[in-house]
Amino acid sequence: MARKNIFENVMKGDANGINPNESSVGFTKFGAAKSISSSIDELARQASRLVEGQAVLEIDPQLIDVSFVSDRMDPEGDEFRELLEAIRDRGQDSPILVRPHPIQTGRFQIVFGHRRVRVAQELGRPVRAVVKPLEDIDHVLAQGQENSARANLSFIERVLFAQRLLELGYTKEVIQGSLTIDYQTLSKMLTIPRAIPEAIVFAIGSAKGVGRDRWLELRKLIENPKNSELAANCVQEPVFLALNSNDRFDRLFDRLNQSQTRKSIKKAIAPKAVRTWVPDDKSCTAKIREVGKVYSLSLRSKGHSEFGAYISKNLDRLYQAFKES
Repeated sequence: MARKNIFENVMKGDANGINPNESSVGFTKFGAAKSISSSIDELARQASRLVEGQAVLEIDPQLIDVSFVSDRMDPEGDEFRELLEAIRDRGQDSPILVRPHPIQTGRFQIVFGHRRVRVAQELGRPVRAVVKPLEDIDHVLAQGQENSARANLSFIERVLFAQRLLELGYTKEVIQGSLTIDYQTLSKMLTIPRAIPEAIVFAIGSAKGVGRDRWLELRKLIENPKNSELAANCVQEPVFLALNSNDRFDRLFDRLNQSQTRKSIKKAIAPKAVRTWVPDDKSCTAKIREVGKVYSLSLRSKGHSEFGAYISKNLDRLYQAFKES
């Protein structure tokens, strides 16, 4: 049986806008990796059509509230400053999408365009916006699709967005649609907030230059109970806090990785079980250790060391006998 297209409501046309006969992407493709890229392209076009052909209004940014699910960790970062300067110089090129606030009459809620609203607030200008009534699930899908199309969220921001949607009770299918990812990718993403405490994630920040593989490696390091306290201490150090987000990630990763390496080396060179030799008369004890390339023999005798001296004086003869054997 064909699976219901969960984008149907958000893509449905109205008198002002979207042609309901235009094709949309269903979820039957999400299992195949080769279809993901084409799905993302189509979703980007669909998200764009949400605002194409709609009436664009100018709204006081003080009347607009943020989305009920956040998707950014560093809203005031360098990209925000660049956007502010661009809008200051050229104006707001593309409108944002808002919906009538589901609770408060006369107010609006951002679907996508949070940074453009903050820029408008800072510049004291109205924000250009399309107003479209949307249910919560359609709001979530449009918000996630727009961010996927723009590719301006870091990997960890997408992870936290997925985790928040899960906590709000959305199904994994909806989250997959929102982020345009397959089931396996989502499953891997959700292992990160389960293993890495949120305080550590936020201490690192958005880490725009850090991708999935490095975050999964960090997860493995922090899953070691002995590294938990080390990580918590590391993110509070003044040197750590003075770094940018990418460098904070690297510093924590290197610290935990070095600790793990030292433990592995220490374990590798740990002495093996000591063998003991005692003669019948119990006049001395020999302890034999072998660590790597080092083979040691230590003697302990009762009041004399004649046996040790004998071995020392006869090493040449003993070695020759060893070779001949």
